[in-house]
Amino acid sequence: MDFDRTASAAYLANLLAKAASRALQARADGAGFAPGQFPVLLELWNGDGLTQRELLDRLDVEQATMANTLARMQRDGLISRRRHPSDRRAQLIFLTPRGKALRETAMTAASQTEDALFQGFRRFERELLLEYMRMLLANLGRDPRV
Repeated sequence: MDFDRTASAAYLANLLAKAASRALQARADGAGFAPGQFPVLLELWNGDGLTQRELLDRLDVEQATMANTLARMQRDGLISRRRHPSDRRAQLIFLTPRGKALRETAMTAASQTEDALFQGFRRFERELLLEYMRMLLANLGRDPRV
């Protein structure tokens, strides 16, 4: 049996994710963050002082990936870490002033990327596609609303 990648939702989703990440990077070029850092920034903009474990649970990424991402963000002056007041093993992650200042630029780049993705779509088509994507994720046991 031949595998037709152009008829594979998984293959196309992977391709779309890579293209969207590159498009975000192009729009945010020089802003001071990488596309892989954007989900972490989103979580921290919604309320920082999270632990690495909380970020892992919210973003569903591997521990090593998160550790590397946070190390780069700290190196680049986007976050700082503080000791957890009751858990000596944990650290709380906070945005620095530089990390907070990226919000408007990053959100504009993300919005422009979304607009580019849905160019030529009618509103109901966009909403329907997003709903289908949420259904696919739910079928795989991953609720994107969490």
